[in-house]
Amino acid sequence: QVQLEESGGGLVQAGASLRLSCEASGHTFSRSAVAWFRQAPGKERGFVAAIDQASGSLKYADSVKGRFTISSDNAKNTVFLQMTRLKPEDTAIYYCAARMPDFYIIYQTPGSYDYWGQGTQVTVSS
Repeated sequence: QVQLEESGGGLVQAGASLRLSCEASGHTFSRSAVAWFRQAPGKERGFVAAIDQASGSLKYADSVKGRFTISSDNAKNTVFLQMTRLKPEDTAIYYCAARMPDFYIIYQTPGSYDYWGQGTQVTVSS
């Protein structure tokens, strides 16, 4: 019943900033855990960041820590990923995913999430 829609991807130069949005439908969204994953050609889908909206807990992959920020606006049923100092290796399709919260645990594997958006392409040129 939960549907997710990503937006905000595009083509930018290295060092630029970009903000991705994940808008959700469903009355349980404000109590869910939401994560961002990314997948580049030939690579496995990898964890980027997550927020447990029930507890406020946050988690970031080491590769994006200090550059990316995940946040939420539950009034708009939207989770954001603010990306700064983008690098060519950040190029990928970015997906948002959601699941019911599990106490304070934030999962980092794609199989732990039940709902997915279609993805939005982020391309960073050198």
